[in-house]
Amino acid sequence: MLQALSRIGRPRTLQACAALAVVLGLLLWWLLPLGNPTPSGTLTFSTGVRSGVYQRYGERLKGDLAKDLPQVSIRLQTSEGSQQNIARVATGKADFTIATADALATYLRSGKPGADRLRGCVRLYDDYIQLVVPRDSEVRKVSDLIGKRVGVGQPGSGVRLIADRLMTAAGLDPANDVTPLPDGIDTMPQRLENGLLDAFFWSGGLPTSAVQELSDRFAIRLVPLEAPLIKELQAVGGSARYYRSAVMPADAYRNAQQGQAVPTVAVANVLVTTDRTDPAMTEAFTRTVIDSRDRIGREVHAAQLVDLRTAIYTDPLPLHEGAKRYYRSVKP
Repeated sequence: MLQALSRIGRPRTLQACAALAVVLGLLLWWLLPLGNPTPSGTLTFSTGVRSGVYQRYGERLKGDLAKDLPQVSIRLQTSEGSQQNIARVATGKADFTIATADALATYLRSGKPGADRLRGCVRLYDDYIQLVVPRDSEVRKVSDLIGKRVGVGQPGSGVRLIADRLMTAAGLDPANDVTPLPDGIDTMPQRLENGLLDAFFWSGGLPTSAVQELSDRFAIRLVPLEAPLIKELQAVGGSARYYRSAVMPADAYRNAQQGQAVPTVAVANVLVTTDRTDPAMTEAFTRTVIDSRDRIGREVHAAQLVDLRTAIYTDPLPLHEGAKRYYRSVKP
């Protein structure tokens, strides 16, 4: 009898042990962090001048990143613009940034430090080139700037790059035919209003608040950048191929444009990092950029133009592995 009971008990004991093992396994799966760890640490995001779109976008994105990546501390760092942003990220002085495609292509062609490590995450929105003059100015085209005091952007900005190229395409020597003043969007509007500038170039999303605010208090006009000039610009080749013809809608700056659309040049902005950045961090960062579009776009209009269908096209940079993971995860 005891032997029979023993034979019956062993299978039940084994079954009980197996069931216990399953329960313990499920408990461990629930309690222990498996798979990709939650990103943590500190990130530096290089933005732009304080009144520019890069900085305003960065400030609002930082709030969404804080919610989505609670273990990551985000530090914003102002800059002169695209060229300085790229150099910072390429050399490890910043982790993420925004830069224009033409400035990125120029950096890659130069072979400067860290160029081969740059990676793209998101194609964001387009910058529109804006040549701003007082409404009563005699300047009607870029070549009319000869002899004028012209704000051309700070040395490390993307606007400096395009301003010099546009003036060259118009037959001007940027160093000698105008008086170039290295002001940024934080100072150029006030200097134009005070008569210290005759014109200034700006490259930014629409509308740029500093230009909008200037148009609300001072009579300005936007100089058209016509198709023949753009053809001359594109004929240079190289990074100039990232420029395209565009039109500023009539309501971009209502007071300045007075119901008229203005032809101009546009260039794409790219969210940039390097291959040093952890894929899990980059995937999470990319997800927040896409998911925050509508909320940020209510305050920074350019953010509304971030589009998942085109975000993957980060030319001239290859996509970061973490960004690839994100796009695969949301692919229909």
